[in-house]
Amino acid sequence: MKYSKEEVLQYVKEEDVKFIRLAFCDVFGRQKNISIMAHELPRAFEYGIAFDASAINGFGNEARSDLLLHPQAETLMLLPWRPEHGKVVRMFAHITYPDKRPFESDTRNLLVKTVMKAEAEGYRFAFGVEQEFYLFKLDENGKPTKEPYDEAGYMDIAPDDRGENIRREICLTLEQMGIRPESSHHEQGPGQNEIDFRYSDPITAADNAMTFQTVVRTVAHRNGLYADFSPKPLADQPGNGFHINMSVKADDGSNNLHYMIAGILEKADQMTAFLNPTENSYKRLGVQKAPGYISWSSENRSQLIRIPAAEGEYNRAELRSPDPTANPYLAFTLMIEAGLYGIKNRLDLPPEVDSNLYEADAKILSKLKPLPKDLETACKLAAKSSFIKQCLPEAILNSYLSR
Repeated sequence: MKYSKEEVLQYVKEEDVKFIRLAFCDVFGRQKNISIMAHELPRAFEYGIAFDASAINGFGNEARSDLLLHPQAETLMLLPWRPEHGKVVRMFAHITYPDKRPFESDTRNLLVKTVMKAEAEGYRFAFGVEQEFYLFKLDENGKPTKEPYDEAGYMDIAPDDRGENIRREICLTLEQMGIRPESSHHEQGPGQNEIDFRYSDPITAADNAMTFQTVVRTVAHRNGLYADFSPKPLADQPGNGFHINMSVKADDGSNNLHYMIAGILEKADQMTAFLNPTENSYKRLGVQKAPGYISWSSENRSQLIRIPAAEGEYNRAELRSPDPTANPYLAFTLMIEAGLYGIKNRLDLPPEVDSNLYEADAKILSKLKPLPKDLETACKLAAKSSFIKQCLPEAILNSYLSR
């Protein structure tokens, strides 16, 4: 349910809500929040809540540190793990300067503007995400170890799969928050899990991806475990992927899926610094089901883009390179922009690659463009890209390239 400001104020009063968390993220997708008391909510809606942004990654320095958070009523969610009496709710917030100008490094607002641009041009994009994570045990001091919670394998069942009850609790918690997971299972690595989501509009999908990581970490901690979303937690085991399914519908009813895919393939290497933003990201790419080359196939999981077997409204493309350290608002922004580029220019798809690229010979691989091998190379490609400069504000671009 999407609430209005008046409905939020009424809900807070009637449901004994005592604290409101105003949530946002830094440019790298790390979630932040400020808690305010319920009696401050009318002021937050009217004027915004000021905060010192100087210590937030990519938000500036002490010379220009004052920013304002403006809660978005339609994003209201109850946090069900907080006390029943004196409830806690959360809303995502837009960020502005004190003079009400939008803050250019507010990546959520950037996605909002990109979606509005696409819709004005007659295209509506939808996203469904799949995120993987490891569950590790804690030591006697409550610190994370690298000891997996179980030794189960792909889609194993209990009792080998000890994460079954954790995933159940995660899914039920998400459902209480109005988020509907589609499926869950044990992944290939020991202690590795995956939960997939239904399709939704880009902003809801990105908000849910942010919420998902918070819920997983919270539920894991309540069970004496640590949830690790890093791209490659264990050197000799599969990495964590953030697989992004994407589709597009046109107001004129035309089928533009292949043009969209072609656009994403053409811009893939230039986008990689934002889809895989850490040094650890590049230890995952190219091995154990993570792509290393720019290619596509109908069902082959060694490719960068896979077109799953589906018909009609379920027809989509799956981008397999991103990992969970990516900022979903930036990832979706760039994918939409690349999709629009492909559609407008009616780009042809390159030939389909059906080979298993993890076992392919040098002759096959020599015909394919590789993804960047490290973060430095990815940043250099982004820095030279006119496409990236057109899509992202200079402040966000500088934050990524100056590391």
